[in-house]
Amino acid sequence: MIPQYLVQFDLSALPTVETDVLVIGSGIAGLFTAIKASEQRSVLMITKKSLLESNTRYAQGGIAAVIAEDDSPAYHLQDTLVAGAGLCRSEAVEALVNEGPDGVKELIRLGTLFDLENGELALTQEGAHSHRRILHANGDATGYEIVRALAAQANEHPGIEVWDEHFVIDLVTEHGECVGALVQKADGSKVFVKAQATVLCSGGAGQLYRYTTNPEVATADGIAMAYRAGAVVRDMEFIQFHPTSLCYPGAPRFLVSEAVRGEGAFLRNVKGERFMDRYHTQLELAPRDVVARAIVSEMESTSSTFVYLDITHEPTEMIKHRFPTIYETCMRYGLDMTTDWIPVAPAAHYMMGGVKTDLSGESSIGRLFACGEVSSTGVHGANRLASNSLSEAIVFGRRIVERILSLPPLAPLETESSTPVIMDRRLKGDQRPVSERRLRLQKMMVRQVGLRRNGANLQEAIDKLQLELHFFDQVLTHKEEMEYANLLTCAWLVTNGALHRKESRGAHYREDFPKRDDAEWQKHSLQQREQAIVEELMS
Repeated sequence: MIPQYLVQFDLSALPTVETDVLVIGSGIAGLFTAIKASEQRSVLMITKKSLLESNTRYAQGGIAAVIAEDDSPAYHLQDTLVAGAGLCRSEAVEALVNEGPDGVKELIRLGTLFDLENGELALTQEGAHSHRRILHANGDATGYEIVRALAAQANEHPGIEVWDEHFVIDLVTEHGECVGALVQKADGSKVFVKAQATVLCSGGAGQLYRYTTNPEVATADGIAMAYRAGAVVRDMEFIQFHPTSLCYPGAPRFLVSEAVRGEGAFLRNVKGERFMDRYHTQLELAPRDVVARAIVSEMESTSSTFVYLDITHEPTEMIKHRFPTIYETCMRYGLDMTTDWIPVAPAAHYMMGGVKTDLSGESSIGRLFACGEVSSTGVHGANRLASNSLSEAIVFGRRIVERILSLPPLAPLETESSTPVIMDRRLKGDQRPVSERRLRLQKMMVRQVGLRRNGANLQEAIDKLQLELHFFDQVLTHKEEMEYANLLTCAWLVTNGALHRKESRGAHYREDFPKRDDAEWQKHSLQQREQAIVEELMS
């Protein structure tokens, strides 16, 4: 039902560009991997907007790494495993906690300016962390500072070529290996990029949902194209909803960092009551899935569309200094977080599942790698620990480059038209505007495949998606149509995974199976094109 390729093409008729390493996407994963690879290989980076436009740019809280003397990798490991609810791959987490500090040092070497206190790196604490180990920059603009520094390095590096405003349509494979990608330029023309190694760094899928903290570019492109190419994707049912996004008339669903709660903010329902003591012993610093569901429960019991985040009891100057971006954004809408309670509600934030990789970041398809949110390395399990994602990107970006440097040269393609010519088998069908389709999909995902799920709603969603898969029979020309095709693919994967997993674990909550069931479900769910879901036991 979901084809291998979105469009028809013939490699022999396309212009070809060759590179050693093709990096698809930017953000911390793409930029860091490109910079490390460029030390010994030529790199082509492709981004559908610009180097600065990615999920990383909007990451506020920070990057988790063991820096403090009273902290240790063992503590960080334990915190991550607990948050991951039994589905983390211990070897991957060990790599993260042991190699993350050196990755932070590398970011500093590359120009990232983290905040200091008394000449030392400033550290804060976030939900489910046992110690203060979160480095931040400009108070609450950590992601932007990292992207700024890395983008400056990439733009100046002679070994890195950047194509802005280009859209990668599909991966091209031969004999079980990825040999490059089909790319559409801004003018609609297409080019084949042949690469010794291809690295997906395309981010997540927040745009699956009507309410998300993710930017417009987060349309599941990498996951969808890898799935179409035949790669194994893992644990797609685990979508993390951030508990606190701004929920105010006329304002976007702006992320209000978990670090605000880490610095002492309270959650209150619309009656002004603190409520987290009814849900978890860690109160406002409980794991994100617990906090998000608690907020939804309070919203339902009080017939409200939001709860409040209250940090007014903290010193005014501390709030302004520590959270300048959040403070200024709220002020634009007439909210002063030093004196006002901020209305917040959960929003789709991060995908724990993705393209399955090994500890070198390589997918089930040779020469195809995945880094960052698009990947499933095994670090996050069923629920990502706050601020581990930026650490994961630099740790596995470096590992990916080490693996790429060990690859033998790519054999010549058998023929330049080795990929079968896609016949013009697609017809112009249902011509509803793609914007209408996208909004309908987003609303359905919120209602039926959101924070709380049940079998009946999930099956109804599957039935609706089944009908919508006829969209792939149409001729797809514009980027917006291909983005929708990617979202539709990802929606299918998420919903099937959620229906298959008959338990509640981490970010996946089934009202009809509310308990965690380690005896039956402490295992991964794998999906591959044209195959049924299979289960993978924990290693």
